[in-house]
Amino acid sequence: MLLEVQHVRKEFQNHTHALTDASFSVSQGDFVSVIGPSGAGKTTLFRILNGSLRCDDGAILVNGVHFESADRRTRRAIQTTIGTIYQDFALVENATCRQNVLNACLPDRVYLEPEQALVLPRFGWVEPLRLHGSQNVVSTRTVGSYQTTLALGGWLPVKTIRTVVTTRPSVTVCGTPFGVKMFTDGALVVAFSDIYTVHGSENPAKEAGLRLGDLITQANGIPVRTNEELTDAIAAAAGGSVELRYLRGQNQMTCTLTPVREHGTDAPRAGIWVRDSSAGIGTLTFADTEHGTFAGLGHAVSDSDTGTDLTLLTGEAVSVTITGCRRGSAGSPGELRGEFGGQQPFGDIKANTSTGVYGVLTNSAQAGENIPVANLQEVYPGEAEIVTTISGQTAQRFAVRIERVNMTASDPNRNLLLRITDPELLRATGGIVQGMSGSPIVQDGCLVGAVTHVLVNDPTRGYGIFAATMLKRADAVQGR
Repeated sequence: MLLEVQHVRKEFQNHTHALTDASFSVSQGDFVSVIGPSGAGKTTLFRILNGSLRCDDGAILVNGVHFESADRRTRRAIQTTIGTIYQDFALVENATCRQNVLNACLPDRVYLEPEQALVLPRFGWVEPLRLHGSQNVVSTRTVGSYQTTLALGGWLPVKTIRTVVTTRPSVTVCGTPFGVKMFTDGALVVAFSDIYTVHGSENPAKEAGLRLGDLITQANGIPVRTNEELTDAIAAAAGGSVELRYLRGQNQMTCTLTPVREHGTDAPRAGIWVRDSSAGIGTLTFADTEHGTFAGLGHAVSDSDTGTDLTLLTGEAVSVTITGCRRGSAGSPGELRGEFGGQQPFGDIKANTSTGVYGVLTNSAQAGENIPVANLQEVYPGEAEIVTTISGQTAQRFAVRIERVNMTASDPNRNLLLRITDPELLRATGGIVQGMSGSPIVQDGCLVGAVTHVLVNDPTRGYGIFAATMLKRADAVQGR
């Protein structure tokens, strides 16, 4: 592994210059120490290196891949190769080592059917605290939400959780390819282009403070939702300044942009490229025909140039036919190729979130088997199946192994670590490829999760999200 840091700069909103020109390289096997007084920028540097913070200027390269400008899936794959140990371990001082570990590993919430016993297969020595002679008091509870204390051997308390007793849902497991057509709620900044004027090279957008990934929503008080609307607003200013309102992450911001005239022309130019729509393919995870909803991808649709999650205005889900596949290999993710169908959309996209794409069915006739959804605590490391389509429109089942289950991961897209074991799928794709995101994972006759992304350096392995997490978000689409 080669890590290259090139002229990295970071300034915070209080005008503190944490990093001004950080440049170095680290080769595999190197042991490098970063030394400096408090406030020198050490923590900021390491947060940039592990992807939890973006730099303002400069570049981070990991094995030749531009980390900062890579798409969302590539960034997350690179992040899996970078580990961080923080100086604050956030331990409970009056708890034992075992209790501290269990608090981090045990779930905060579990779901049960009425009369179902609370059992954690991965933690056989952990059970509800024994009260009034009952070994498992929640097993007799009716529908509702209850507080449950988990204990070692039923006697030594380690963590209090929320137990939700409800009827187990069932959904149609799809694994079929689908196309995503989305229009953004604004104009997304994807590139800058310097303008050659009589005064030399200028870039009004950069000078105004705009950055890649900013979402322009207004120009001179008028809503902007398309490239054309932004162009018209700049033209209407007739060379004068344009007040822009935009989103940077979750923050509303404003700036004043003063277009310039390119040498030899009269048209005012802003030096900016924006995008207002996107299209791509993924895999449909499930359709909840009872409630008229669907879910797919297992991660957000993001802009290919900036990696920014697209802010949804409107969107459609259409059928897709897989026409080919580029096999994946170490360091080079593969890709399914497909063609959009000519028929009417089968659903309207209502949400583009970090856990997937969700919408309302306009055609409830979705191919697949209706099976129950597993509760989080029921998923375990072991043999499973992935339901996916590698040719045409017909989903197939292939063997996989769930290598790790993390019920408390800060990133829900990494609750499951998977390995493709099916020889046929390995021959056809090399493992997990782009376009398979959202492929359902079935274990013991229940839907347990969906594929989110591949490990770049090992395409036979990848991450997954709990199906229960996606179902909860799908329910929110209908206000349930």
